[in-house]
Amino acid sequence: MSTKPTTTDLEWTDSDRRAVDTARVLAMDSVQKVGNGHPGTAMSLAPAAYLLFQKVMRHDPADAQWTGRDRFVLSAGHSSLTLYIQLYLAGYGLELDDLESFRTWGSKTPGHPEYGHTVGVETTTGPLGQGVANAVGMAMAARYERGLYDPEAAPGTSPFDHTIWAIAGDGCLQEGISAEASSLAGHQKLGNLVLLWDDNHISIEGDTETAVSEDTLKRYEAYGWHVQRVEQLPNGDLDPAGLYEALQAARAETGRPSFIAARSIIAWPAPHAQNTEAAHGSALGADEVAATKKVLGFDPEKSFDVSAEVLTHTREALDRGREARSEWEKTFAAWRTANPERAATFDRVRAGELPAGWEEKLPAFETGKSVATRAASGKVLQALGEVIPELWGGSADLAGSNNTTIDKTSSFLPAGNPLPEADPYGRTVHYGIREHAMGSTMNGIALHGNTRIYGGTFLVFSDYMRPAVRLAALMRVPVTYVWTHDSIGLGEDGPTHQPVEHLSALRAIPGLNIVRPADANETAIAWREILKRHDKGAPHGLALTRQGVPTYEANDDAARGGYVLFEAEGGAPRVVLIGTGSEVQLAVEARERLQSAGIPTRVVSMPSVEWFEEQDQEYKDSVLPPAVKARVAVEAGIGLTWHRFVGEAGRIVSLEHFGASADGKVLFREFGFTADAVAAAARESLTASAR
Repeated sequence: MSTKPTTTDLEWTDSDRRAVDTARVLAMDSVQKVGNGHPGTAMSLAPAAYLLFQKVMRHDPADAQWTGRDRFVLSAGHSSLTLYIQLYLAGYGLELDDLESFRTWGSKTPGHPEYGHTVGVETTTGPLGQGVANAVGMAMAARYERGLYDPEAAPGTSPFDHTIWAIAGDGCLQEGISAEASSLAGHQKLGNLVLLWDDNHISIEGDTETAVSEDTLKRYEAYGWHVQRVEQLPNGDLDPAGLYEALQAARAETGRPSFIAARSIIAWPAPHAQNTEAAHGSALGADEVAATKKVLGFDPEKSFDVSAEVLTHTREALDRGREARSEWEKTFAAWRTANPERAATFDRVRAGELPAGWEEKLPAFETGKSVATRAASGKVLQALGEVIPELWGGSADLAGSNNTTIDKTSSFLPAGNPLPEADPYGRTVHYGIREHAMGSTMNGIALHGNTRIYGGTFLVFSDYMRPAVRLAALMRVPVTYVWTHDSIGLGEDGPTHQPVEHLSALRAIPGLNIVRPADANETAIAWREILKRHDKGAPHGLALTRQGVPTYEANDDAARGGYVLFEAEGGAPRVVLIGTGSEVQLAVEARERLQSAGIPTRVVSMPSVEWFEEQDQEYKDSVLPPAVKARVAVEAGIGLTWHRFVGEAGRIVSLEHFGASADGKVLFREFGFTADAVAAAARESLTASAR
């Protein structure tokens, strides 16, 4: 039987104890029924999760999208029942049937929490450590949001003040992304972030002594966090009173993020399964489930046994949530009255709308000039930054190369930072050399809502970001990646920095839109389209050149992903040349050679395969006429993307090996990226199509 603590700070009744033990029983039963899952952590963490949802967090189960709510992130996503059971008990819409259908087809309770699938789930967690970084991003977003709408308010008095709560396990803290994100959080002094570490000493391979021996609390102290440890009760269970005290102290600490270590025993109080690795990822077995129910005072013959008294007690969270939201709405109304202009901006941003006339600020670039698309992107950001205050972002220590500085005078840095441009509500984010954390914190920022975020690095380092990018696509969150130095054209840095397979590999991620503009004007159109697509909920990756490329006349059809840049002359096209990015100029030059030889040639610029595939068949056929079998695609990367566009008679001018260290122009010549090579491929395709 759970031990009832005695404390004057926490009201902890028999009803609370019974609700916690009910959560433990539901965790066992849910996994036992389906035959797979992770019961142990959900059992041992039940007191902590219950405290958060019933005693600590500001939330309203009847309005899961309430702007003023606290956020909860379960980074240890394998223990999804830790979250699902509390959502059920609190009244978020999950019912007992949903727990009974855990991890089955069509259920609201999949194996790991999925954003947009289950009400009350704030982010998709599964790959360990991602949730830690998501939570850091949410805390950053909360601070930036406050700066947009209520920067003068005293700490704790603004309707935009709220706390981000996260639970992480040993695996989360072993993953490198959590180290990157935690370092960033400490540097940023994110006092609105609380991370509870389930220190249960168990991983799949057994005791964590097999892999870890560092002092985790000292590590977090070194990051600049406020650190606490909560000891167990004498019987080995988590101590609700100690946890409550630590959580309240963490919320009161506004100058640093807070880290709470709670030593738990996995699968407590199962007589034989507790403190075993088997309890991490396997059903306990019918005999052990029955024995544990006896220990907890439940009928071992009953499954999914929830008393009416327990449910009535826990559903009081609906009343508390309604009261909390009502009080918040009074504060929010007072803020609206005092800040009508900021309130109008908030309403616009909340509705996903952009300010009137914003498109007029987009720069237009002179045709004929040579401009690197990374430079064009930087000019677009600086121009739009003047009129879209919710747009912010930065780079993983490559701002000068990525051109991602939206405001040189305003850096998102905490009070006390010595840099002259430091501003807790600044526009330009310095992620440091933390690409993986940058990707996942941007996910957290986007999930938090009410701002628009971007982040940059070299395209080759998208490899470091890929797990977060995949999750952004899975969740359909509108983050924008500014990936520059997009080909061997970057030159002397050599093959370690020259992306070859990256464009095709990124295009392979479902739901991710890759945009590789041919010139400065396409870059401006690409940014315009990305901003317009914000509410469609999809991440975008801009692949931009280091080197200058010719500027062509702007064509709004670039927003359709592919369009006719130059039409054939002297009749219908006999061959179509398809290019992206810096290789479009090669297609244009090759067209001139082919036209001179009497071969009517069309050039198609295709900045985004994904956008093009969205178009109706009539439009796609108008750009790539089915009757024209002679086609050439040219891109300075592997050719995997292009086979479906060129067909059997088509040819692809691509790079099927790594690069080298030399001037970019030399590499293009030596590796066959020339107008002559494209023209020769066109002639081969013409011959093949005539057979």
